[in-house]
Amino acid sequence: MSAMVKGNLMRNYKNLKAFQLSDELVLMIYKGTNNFPKEELFGLTNQLRRAAISTVSNIVEGASRNSEVDFLRFLDIAYGSACEVEYQVSLAFRLGYIKETGYQVLQDKCSQTAKVLNGLICSLRKRKT
Repeated sequence: MSAMVKGNLMRNYKNLKAFQLSDELVLMIYKGTNNFPKEELFGLTNQLRRAAISTVSNIVEGASRNSEVDFLRFLDIAYGSACEVEYQVSLAFRLGYIKETGYQVLQDKCSQTAKVLNGLICSLRKRKT
């Protein structure tokens, strides 16, 4: 299904830059955590993956909601998850699980994703008032 339609509201999450960036981020996180130590499988590896998936999933779920208030609530959750990923990537780097070049690429994607999400949230809140 390419777009969700409920009442008069129609949002195609695939057209949202925040979705596109967070979708790229989740793929990067999965690839980037493949070489984490095995003892981190149920620790940082799992937590990073879950936070990245939470970011994109909350955008998708929020876009399907009937009200803009609900959409904003899910975007707020997505933003929190994106910030969580940013911190966890920093932690993984400091623990030596990610090399400098991979770290910079991931941090840039995390930062860009959070900024775009925050911009979308602010824009929707301004429109609401």
